[in-house]
Amino acid sequence: MTITIFSRFTIVSLFLIFVVFSCTEKKETDDAFANAKEIYSTTCASCHGQQMAMFVDRKWKHGSTVDSIAMTIKNGYIDLGMPSFVSLYSEEQIKELAEYIKYGIDNTKTFTFDNPFNPKDTFTEGDLTYTLELITDSVDAPWGFVFLPDNSMIITDMDGDLYHRSTDGILNIVANAPKVLRKGQGGMLDIELDPDFEQNGMLYISFSKGKMEGEEEMATTAVISAKYANNELTNVQEIFEALPYFSTKHHYGGRLEFDNNKKLFISVGERGKEKINPQSLESACGKIHRINPDGSIPEDNPFYNTEGAVKSIYSYGHRNPQGMIFDATTNTIWEHEHGPRGGDELNIIKKSENYGWPVVSFGINYDGTTFTNNTTMEGMTDSEKYWVPSIAPCGMAQVNSDKYPGWESDLLVGSLRFKYLVKVEMDGTKIIGEIPLLKNIGRVRNVGLDREGFIYVSTEQPGSIYKLIPIKNEI
Repeated sequence: MTITIFSRFTIVSLFLIFVVFSCTEKKETDDAFANAKEIYSTTCASCHGQQMAMFVDRKWKHGSTVDSIAMTIKNGYIDLGMPSFVSLYSEEQIKELAEYIKYGIDNTKTFTFDNPFNPKDTFTEGDLTYTLELITDSVDAPWGFVFLPDNSMIITDMDGDLYHRSTDGILNIVANAPKVLRKGQGGMLDIELDPDFEQNGMLYISFSKGKMEGEEEMATTAVISAKYANNELTNVQEIFEALPYFSTKHHYGGRLEFDNNKKLFISVGERGKEKINPQSLESACGKIHRINPDGSIPEDNPFYNTEGAVKSIYSYGHRNPQGMIFDATTNTIWEHEHGPRGGDELNIIKKSENYGWPVVSFGINYDGTTFTNNTTMEGMTDSEKYWVPSIAPCGMAQVNSDKYPGWESDLLVGSLRFKYLVKVEMDGTKIIGEIPLLKNIGRVRNVGLDREGFIYVSTEQPGSIYKLIPIKNEI
């Protein structure tokens, strides 16, 4: 009995010593990285996420040592969208930031929300309770997905593969997918079904397309149409190519959406060339485009008869639009786009209008400098909502079913930075609030509804797709 009591006492004592040691070690770590943590949160997190998990499995092209990371922070890699911070931070600050990132890579579990995400949890928002069903975790980075008439899925993987997931969970590669340039933010992007898919079997895929000009690799956003049947694409045709090409490997945009007139809308980012692209009608970059399903241009497009203008342009002045949906009830196209450091926008897209980038913005440069003092200007369309700090939005859907009482007509927006889903509460076309859901689920790439009206959310790192299943509360 004495031995048992002593053993229990010893175990408890050792446990308390461990807790004290762990807390002391954490406090010392927090103190050591206090300045670097603040710099990371305000400067780096909008692109790389508030936590460090996304760094762990990445391919470190320029090395993952402290010195290599410091060199990257100092000099940047402009073509990949990584700016230089040498003018903003001292050598000592850059080294501390590199050490903080390296520590985060080696100790990822310490860089999470207070309540880590557990897919087996039960979630509650207002009067609605729901659980999650894991649909697949076998796609590296599911950027887009659609549901076929039988409620099976076709899923795009940024790495370049196209998958079909049957209703009984079998995942197969779809043959003859377009060849993509998987560099930077590029790869296989969005997918959309033709409004008459049940009759013609046609679908549309956006992707980053590369080509060589001399010894330099150039890239752009392109769209193909194809007929789908039996896990194969046939009659593949390129119907859109955003010109000109650039050597940069970021800000592709890439979302696809049909309106009720069966016109295909395509979002294209400004490719990191904000000074020359978004305000020029002679460039396809930094625009929302409108085309016919066969790639021809509708003659009622706003700049169809404007000399020198790209005829497919519908609206301009955009940065990097990675979310777009059509609300058939209000005949509204909603679009969201990444700002720089702050200034992510949620817009209603209107014909011929200029959305201001980079002349007006609520954001600043990644290095902390200011590029404009204008947040509004005559002749430029204000956003319906902006986010400061940036949430890094990606993917968007509208709840158009009765499966989730109280959510009807609300918009759902993914956050890459904060790793959650944002429910934007709506009253018609008026935004009345927002609520974060599924905190720490992962970097949300897409959200959509299946044929039965259930919500699906895709994440990367880890690559997973979840289905939200409401629970009927007993009265």
